[in-house]
Order: sequence, then C-alpha cells, then structure tokens
Amino acid sequence: MYKTLISPAELQQNYQAGNWVIVDCRFDLADTQAGRRAYESAHIPGAIYAHLDDDLSGEIIPGTTGRHPLPTVEEAIALFSLWGIDDSVQVIAYDDKGGGVASRLWWMLRWLGHEAVAVLDGGWPAWQAADLAISDKLATVRPRQFKPQSTLASSIDAAGVDEVRERADYVVVDSRTPERYRGEVEPIDPVAGHIPGAINLPFPANLADGKFLSPEELKARFAAALGNTKGEQVVFYCGSGVTACHNILAYAHAGLGDAVLYPGSWSDWITDTSRPVG
Repeated sequence: MYKTLISPAELQQNYQAGNWVIVDCRFDLADTQAGRRAYESAHIPGAIYAHLDDDLSGEIIPGTTGRHPLPTVEEAIALFSLWGIDDSVQVIAYDDKGGGVASRLWWMLRWLGHEAVAVLDGGWPAWQAADLAISDKLATVRPRQFKPQSTLASSIDAAGVDEVRERADYVVVDSRTPERYRGEVEPIDPVAGHIPGAINLPFPANLADGKFLSPEELKARFAAALGNTKGEQVVFYCGSGVTACHNILAYAHAGLGDAVLYPGSWSDWITDTSRPVG
C-alpha cells in the first residue's frame, strides 16, 4: 500500500493492475480548462481526469465560502464511486504542479478514511522524463461502491482557527508564497495579508527539482519551524485549501503524522470582515 508518495518507476510497475485507479489532477488557475485539454492530449495510460473546480470542490457561495470549498460527503462518495474506488483500490494522483493539486485529492480520500492513496512524486514531468508510456485514450472505469471509513484527516473551521491562532500550544501555518503571506501582492483574493499569529512555510519549499525532499530533510524543515508541536496542533492553510494539503502530505511523508487542514483557508477567512487581518 502506498500512503504518501510513489515514484514513476513504482507506478510503472503497477499502473495496469485492475485494482489501481490513476487520477490526473492537472489544473491551471489562469486557464481552468488547460488541465483537461492536456489530459485529452496525453496522460498516463488508464488515468481518469479530475477537475479542481468541478470534481474536487463543492458549491461556491459568494460571501460565505472560500474559492474551493470541500464538496459534501455525499458528493465525494458519489464521485469516488463513479471513479471505481472502493476499499480494495490503490489510488494514485498526479499533476504538473509538484503535487500542489494532486495533494488535494490525497487529502480528500483520507478525509473519508481511504488510506491507500499516494501522489506521484515529480508528477507528469517526471513520468515524461522517464520516457514511460503515455496515451490519449480516454479511460473507461467500472464504478464501485465507495464506503467512507473513520477519517484519517483532521480539519478545522474559521471559528476554530480564530480560537487557537494565538495559543502557545498551537501553530497556524500559511502555505502561500512569502510575498502573499506578507500582503505585498495578492493576485487572486480581494484582501491581502494573512491570519494574525500564523507563520509562513511556503509549500514549494517541500520540493527540489520538482520532487519532494527526503523524509529526513522534510522532518528537519518542519522541526525548525514548528519545534515539538504535535500534528493535531499544527494547522495548515493557503489561499483556498488546496496547496495547504501539499504541506500536510509532506508532513506525513516525513513521518510526523497527521496535521490539520483549514479547508476554507484565506479566501474563507476574509469573507467575514470582523476577522482580523495581519
């Protein structure tokens, strides 16, 4: 069972197995159909496509939710069933953003208790660089009944974040780039800044040459920023609850356990003007 990352070589040995589901999560915020077009042009053989907005997010309610709210549990169950996922299936997610989108699917499956899910280390670029098989044939999937189990992923809402953000026994972590954390630029959301009390650990620093750092390197990175704070008291957020999952994946791959996601993240935090901005 692969629970965090899988290499292209390991996936190449297994991707044709009948109980493996490969999911292409390529997505571009600037062109939301670019990932689908890229998938239709070429993808890992047998892979199905997941669209961040249409599949991995729920309904946006202006002024109430963030940009990528989680789907309901019922919606997620229906989606995973349609994709042919049950408790016997190993799921592998990949993208072309170093895992920045694929990690959202990794987190969502763990949210519903599915442990056998991993992200392709290096993603589509690494698969291509290894000169492995590609296809433009759209996959056909036999639906199965996805049955949620006890959650393997922890989450917290805005009220919870507001409660713990200045507590000494908690650490709230902003996963965005430093300039967005500092509020110097904000290319997406209407308000710049960060949640007061949060520290900054940009998710791209989990990578080197497009692949995740070793577990030892990741452990050292988190230890330097978080000290001995336990995972259940480490809250990650980003702009909309997507790339924060990358930090949670890296944290788990480092052997540190399960950290907490604020799914709504910054775009949800700023829907209430009474919430403070740092």
